[in-house]
Amino acid sequence: MSRTAPAARTTTSPPGAPGARDARETRTALRVCPLCEATCGLTLTIEGTRVTRARGDRDDVFSQGFICPKGASFGELDADPDRLRTPLIRENGELRDATWEEAFGLIAARIGPLIEEHGPNSVGVVLGNPNVHTMAGGLYPPVLLSALRTRNVFSASTLDQMPKHVSSGLLFGSAVAIPVPDLDRTDHLLMLGANPLESNGSLCTAPDFPGKLKALRRRGGTLTVVDPRRTRTAQLADRHVAIRPGTDALLLAALAQVLFEEGLTDLGGLADHVEGVAEVEAAVKDFTPEAVAAACDMDPEEIRTIARELAGAPTAAVYGRIGSSTVEHGTLASWLVDVLNILTGNLDRPGGALFPLAATERAPRPAAPGKGFALGRWRSRVSGHPEAKGELPIAALAEEIETPGDGQIRAVIAIAANPVLSAPDGDRLDRALAGLELMVSIDPYLNETSRHADVVLPPPPPAQSPHFDFAFNALAVANQARYSPAAVPLEAGLMDECEIHARLVLAVSGMHGAEPSAVDDMVIRDTLAKAVADPHSPLFGADAEEQARLLGGRSGPERRLDMMLRLGPYDLILEDLLQTPHGVDLGPLRPRVPQILRTRSGRVELLPGPIADDLPRLRAALAERPAGLVLVGRRHLRSNNSWLHNVPALNGGSNRCTLHVHPDDATRLGLEDGATASVAADGGRVEAPVEITDAVRPGVVSLPHGWGHNRPGTRLSVAAERPGVNVNQLLDGSRLDPLSGTAVLNAIPVEVTPSL
Repeated sequence: MSRTAPAARTTTSPPGAPGARDARETRTALRVCPLCEATCGLTLTIEGTRVTRARGDRDDVFSQGFICPKGASFGELDADPDRLRTPLIRENGELRDATWEEAFGLIAARIGPLIEEHGPNSVGVVLGNPNVHTMAGGLYPPVLLSALRTRNVFSASTLDQMPKHVSSGLLFGSAVAIPVPDLDRTDHLLMLGANPLESNGSLCTAPDFPGKLKALRRRGGTLTVVDPRRTRTAQLADRHVAIRPGTDALLLAALAQVLFEEGLTDLGGLADHVEGVAEVEAAVKDFTPEAVAAACDMDPEEIRTIARELAGAPTAAVYGRIGSSTVEHGTLASWLVDVLNILTGNLDRPGGALFPLAATERAPRPAAPGKGFALGRWRSRVSGHPEAKGELPIAALAEEIETPGDGQIRAVIAIAANPVLSAPDGDRLDRALAGLELMVSIDPYLNETSRHADVVLPPPPPAQSPHFDFAFNALAVANQARYSPAAVPLEAGLMDECEIHARLVLAVSGMHGAEPSAVDDMVIRDTLAKAVADPHSPLFGADAEEQARLLGGRSGPERRLDMMLRLGPYDLILEDLLQTPHGVDLGPLRPRVPQILRTRSGRVELLPGPIADDLPRLRAALAERPAGLVLVGRRHLRSNNSWLHNVPALNGGSNRCTLHVHPDDATRLGLEDGATASVAADGGRVEAPVEITDAVRPGVVSLPHGWGHNRPGTRLSVAAERPGVNVNQLLDGSRLDPLSGTAVLNAIPVEVTPSL
C-alpha cells in the first residue's frame, strides 16, 4: 500500500526557531535532556545566547516536569569554559589550534594511504556512551563504518549492555528487540543489579523512574531488589536481597527451576510462539534453591518465595541491568531474565515486559521467519574473541594496537569515547594509543583519551545542536516522539555536529572537499530506493525521486529524520513534531509478538545453541566461593560514566570516589574511616579513601566508575581538582563474558590493605 498523501506534506520553520537574537533578550526554549537515558523534557531560560536556567518541562508528554541534578546543570555544562571551541591538530608532537579545513585535510591526506597500504582493518573505530545521546551519533556512525569497511569496531556496549543484545538476538532473532518492564501498569517488579534512583534507568527509558517505583508501591504492587549493596533503590523495595555479587544467573536459574518443579509456568498467549520450553526445564533441573543457596548466600526458602510471588502476581516483570550484566555469566543472566518473563506469561503483555515501537522504526511487516542472529561471524586477530553484533570486545583494543602483523590497528577514530577510563587496564591502552600512526577524536574535551589524538574535532555545546533520541525511544516505557531544534544559534567558528560527522565520512571515503549534504543525499537516495521497492513499506510503488523532493527539513539531518518518520509505523512527518514541541504521545506499549520475531523458526527460541553450550560453565559456578573480598562498582546520580565530572555543580556533594567497606571487614582489615586503603587485583593497584558503611554486605567493597582524571595533557580543570581513581585499572582485560565479550567489571576478587 502506498502512503503518498502524507508524503505530500512539507515542513515549515518551527515556532521560535533560533535566529538573530538581541544579546539582552530573555526567552525560553524546549530541549530534551541528553545527559542520561531518561530523556526528560527541559525548559531552558536563555539570555541572549546563554542558557541561564534549566527546569523540567511540565507539559512534556513523557517526563511531565521531572528533572534530576544533571538536567538542572544543563546551562553550566553548555557554557563549560574547558570545552574546545576550535579543532586541534598535532604538529611536531604538540596539539595546536587549527582551522576546520586543516583538520579534515589532515585526516584525508593520511588515512587514505594508510588503508591502501595496510587494508581497512588497520583502522579501529571506538564509539563511546555519549554517542547515543546525540542526533549525529544516531545518524552517521553506520555510514562511517560502511565507508571504512573495517571489522575492528569497539564500543561502550561491551562495558555495559552487550549481554542483553546477545540474549535478545538469540531469543528473538534481533539484537535490538529488547523488552522493557511496563512500569506504569505492572503489579510486581523483580529488579536485579539495577539502581535507577541513581542511574535514572538503563535499557529502560523512563523519566522519573523513582516516581514510577513509588507509584507501583502505592497501588499495592511489590518491588523486590536484588543487589549486594543497600542502594537508594533497595531502600525503597518491599524486599531487598543482598545477594553475593556475580551469582545473579544462579538465582535466576533457580527461580526457573522452582517454576517448573511446582507447576507454576503459564506462557499464556505466547504458548503458540515459543519453542524449547521442555529443553529449558531439563537445562535448569540441577539449579535447585538448595544447590544455589550457598553460592548466592541466600536461604533456599526465600528463593522459592520469590518464584511463587513472581508467578502469582496478576502481572509481573523481571528486569536486570549492569550489576547482573557485567559479570562472568552476564549473557546467561540476561537470557534468564526473559526466560522468567516468558515462563510466567508476562512477556509481551501489558503489565509485564513489552517491546517498544519507536517512531523511526520501520513500519511493522507481517510475521515471518527471519535471518536470525549469529555470533562469531569473525574473530579478533590476537586473542580470537568472537564478534557480537558487529563489535569486538573493547578490552581487546590495546592488544590489537600493540601486536604487529597483518590487520594490526594503526589508526583509531574515537567518537565521544574515553576508553582510557572506561575500559580495563587504562595504563596499557594509554601506552597503545600513544603509538598509533593516526588518531582522530570527535570530542568536546581534551580528556584522558582524546589527548592522544592527531586531530580533535569538537562538537558545539548541546544547546546549539538539534536533538532526537533514536536509540532511547526504542527502549522507552511509553511510545512517544519529541524533536528539539537547536535552542541557540551556532556560535561563530563552531561546526554543527552532524556536519562534523558528514565531513569525516567524506574525508575517509576519498570524497574530501565535497559538500557534507552529499552524505545525507546518498543515504536518502539509497533508503528510498529500497523503500519504494519493498511491498511492506508505506511508500511501496511510489517514485523515489519525488519522495525525496517532498521531504521537509532545513538540513540534511532533518530531511533524514523526516524520511525515517514517513517510513515508520505512525504516519508521522517532521512537521508533526515541530508543531508539537512538548512531544507526540503515541500511546502505551502494546504486544508485538509474533511480528517482532526474526528467528529462523519465526518463534521465540527459548534455548538457543550458544546458551545451551555455556550452561556447563554456570553449573561449575555452583561450587565456587570467593576466598576473600570482591569488588562491585557503583554510580552517582550526579555522574554519567566519565563525562560529567568537569561540571562544578555535578562534582560535589555525594559524588565521592571512596571505597565503601562494611564495618566488619574494616575491623578485620584494620581500615579506618577516611584513611586511605590500597586495592589490588589482576590488573594493578589503586589507592582510595575508605568510607565505612553497612550499605555494602560483608565481603564486598565498592568503588564508583568513571574517575581517574589525573593524567597529564588534559584540559579538565574541574575534574582534575577531584580526580578520584580509575577502578578499571584494577582489571587486566582477561575476564570476559565469553558469549558477549563484555568485560567483567563486577564481582572482581580484590585484596584490600591499609595504605602505608
